[in-house]
Amino acid sequence: MTAQRDAAVICQAAAVLLQYPDEAVLDRIPLVAEAIADLPPGTAQSTLAYFLRHLEDTPPRDLAEHYVAIFDRRRRCCLYLTWWTDGETRRRGQSLAALKGRYRRHGLELGGNELPDYLPVVLEYTATGGLADGLALLQEHRAGIELLRLALQDAGSPYTAVIEAVCTLLPGPSPQDRAAAQRLARTGPPEETVGLEPFGPMQSGGARR
Repeated sequence: MTAQRDAAVICQAAAVLLQYPDEAVLDRIPLVAEAIADLPPGTAQSTLAYFLRHLEDTPPRDLAEHYVAIFDRRRRCCLYLTWWTDGETRRRGQSLAALKGRYRRHGLELGGNELPDYLPVVLEYTATGGLADGLALLQEHRAGIELLRLALQDAGSPYTAVIEAVCTLLPGPSPQDRAAAQRLARTGPPEETVGLEPFGPMQSGGARR
């Protein structure tokens, strides 16, 4: 595999694995496992393989309960990237609109129920729509992704491994990224709750419709 192909595989795998583990997602796991097996040895391959073993060893009901407990009930484990930068403010509505426009310029039209900042959507876009732009988008949200990784780690969640794999695609955190992450870790995002009407309420988990 080329480096670009490897990056696309990692993003595609993570896009699947970070969704609610319903039957449709679990049915795709053999394809994900096959793709991961072809990755070169390294952190991304080992962390994704670890998470696949977790899926294999855990009953589906337990997988579903853990997903809900982590991503639906813990605000600090939010999979919506603009929440980390804008909180639930009117700025977030503007950020979501800008993301939709960004995808549209690369030929991706989202369904009406899909929020463009949902991390699996961002990863799917990166894998299939525009690798360079998608990786740049992930880097723009590096602070939130790192905070998500730390929150999952603190919760003892196996999903930490998936976010670790994503982070291997990005440059090491610069001082600016680290400062932003520390600032958010201390204060959290803004709490204003107006301005999201065009997009509807935030849908935790994102895959259960």
